[in-house]
Amino acid sequence: MSDRLRIGMDIGGTKTEAVAIDAAGGVVATALLPTPPGVEPVLATAEQAIAELAAQTGRGVREFASVGVGIPGQVDRASGEVRLAYNIGIEHLALAARLGERTGLPVALDNDVNAAALGAAHLMGLDGTVSYLNIGTGLAEGLVIDGALQRGAHGITGEIGHFAIDPLGRQCLCGQLGCLETAASGAALRNFWPAGGEHPGRTLLPAVDAGDAEAQAAFEHLVRGSATAIRLLVLLLDPHTVVIGGGLRLLGDRLFDAIRGRLAEWGAQSPFIAELGIAERIRLLSEGSPAAAVGAALAGADRPGEAAADRPGEPVAGRAGTDAHRRGDAP
Repeated sequence: MSDRLRIGMDIGGTKTEAVAIDAAGGVVATALLPTPPGVEPVLATAEQAIAELAAQTGRGVREFASVGVGIPGQVDRASGEVRLAYNIGIEHLALAARLGERTGLPVALDNDVNAAALGAAHLMGLDGTVSYLNIGTGLAEGLVIDGALQRGAHGITGEIGHFAIDPLGRQCLCGQLGCLETAASGAALRNFWPAGGEHPGRTLLPAVDAGDAEAQAAFEHLVRGSATAIRLLVLLLDPHTVVIGGGLRLLGDRLFDAIRGRLAEWGAQSPFIAELGIAERIRLLSEGSPAAAVGAALAGADRPGEAAADRPGEPVAGRAGTDAHRRGDAP
């Protein structure tokens, strides 16, 4: 393994976080910048972040080994392109090639949730099967088995938000009715509780405490939907650990105590569910964790710049569908 530092970057709707990691995956430098929307501003911000890491580590930009980027939207790892990342103002961008031209470094892209899953497993020292559930603007999952990120045959592993099983049967942007994302996400909260504004997660609990009946109902829908997603992941994948990330995790113990309570209710009704020990598998990603940036660096070091189609078993595309509204940094 090279002793050159690797860069990982998490480009989100509000901020771009970049890290430099050493050969052991330890973070040695960080940079945090606002993300202005649009192709040129996103590229300029990424280039600036790399320059800041170079300055902090006392080396030239081209002395880094690789750059991995986690980003929302439809990510094609083979071509290094991202499409429909609307929350950062991008319809289509050949990000790997364009950023590589600016920096002279090999650049690889990944979906932001996949990157966060890999980074969370690494930073939290988790072995075996790790399911990372991102409850943010949308709902999505990343899967890591024995330290290896799983993407599936067509890159859609983890599209749990589009399991159409919610009994309320609300319309989803993907065209289905009753997707879990319509119950457990920031977008769902906005629909259930319009009075909460653009970021209802920031004011939901005070409104509940003040006796707002609609806020209470929205909270209960969020708890039920989130607990359903966790139960589904355990039944499908039997992971050793379920890590909860995304902006809505910042609701804290109130939310997760309620989720555990709902899981306990289901366990009391079903000895089968009780035996699964679902609640005991749950871990929370710490606030401020650089998991997505670290995971992007780790994923980007996997033969960066080499076309995925040239590697056996490597899927050609990243997540499809409606990833443009899956970000977890704005509850």
